[in-house]
Amino acid sequence: MALHWFPGHMHKALKEIKESLRQVDILIEVLDARIPYSSENPEIARIRGDKPCLKILNKYDLADPEITAQWQAHLESERGVTTITTSSDKPGETKQIIQLIRTICAQKDASVKAINAMITGIPNVGKSTLINILAERTIAKTGNEPAVTKAQQRINLGSGIVLFDTPGVLWPKPENPNSIYRLAASGAVKNTAMEYDDVGFYAADYLIKAYPQLMKERFKLEELPDTELAFLEAAAKKRGAIMAGGRVNLHKICEVLLNELQSGKLGRISLETPDMLVQEKVEMEQAAAKKAADKAKRKQRFKEGSLTPDKHDRKEKRTEKREEQSKRMRKR
Repeated sequence: MALHWFPGHMHKALKEIKESLRQVDILIEVLDARIPYSSENPEIARIRGDKPCLKILNKYDLADPEITAQWQAHLESERGVTTITTSSDKPGETKQIIQLIRTICAQKDASVKAINAMITGIPNVGKSTLINILAERTIAKTGNEPAVTKAQQRINLGSGIVLFDTPGVLWPKPENPNSIYRLAASGAVKNTAMEYDDVGFYAADYLIKAYPQLMKERFKLEELPDTELAFLEAAAKKRGAIMAGGRVNLHKICEVLLNELQSGKLGRISLETPDMLVQEKVEMEQAAAKKAADKAKRKQRFKEGSLTPDKHDRKEKRTEKREEQSKRMRKR
């Protein structure tokens, strides 16, 4: 599936983030706890340099707690990275972020100069809700859809901390094709930018393998089918997603599955693990190597020319003719 959603304001936002980063003491990146890798913007990682980074695994209440713990250990193995989990239903835990910022930036005397923190995150990751909790007032506009925040703003959180808020940004082309599906399944992209059936089949295939018992119980199935198509058909019959003539409405049941996944009705589910990432990186490297080899072959063919023997002879004659003309010119 191709992700066709990179509005102009996102390009502008990335440029502004790069320009403002020089004034920042600490970078805060809000991740979706269900997809920490896929919701981590590689552009941010490239421009962060050696600045300390606090990665907030938000929507922790929707994610598998055991897998979240694995991700925290994985992320904190990177130099300068600290992690914390948050969820909108526990604002008290979210407020710990203030003290954590001060601890990480302890070398800076906040009584003399404020700590400048920049907060980033993909669309619909819950960044605006976090900001409102930290500021203890409604500052950032919130909404259950991607790309609510459109412009950068500065917010005084008190306690000697100024927060640079940035719009939610995706990147033009995720390197990992699986990440495209996970971003869509989690609700990070608008409905109009994805194909429900395509994403639904991907989610169904993963869920019946990773969380078979949850799927069996949620859709009241006596036996869990082995394939995503069979599962969606069985689930559709249980939910009444049937069209005229008794045909299964696959679009409708895919929509139901994704809506319940995003709302947490399916249970606490994570869509990726660190072990999955290791294997997928190997696959990406192999795909990149094949792409580079194919490109090199095309370039070589173009350089040599895909000539028939007849065309090759004519080319040689033209070359000989030019050489003879050149010799005659030199004799004159």
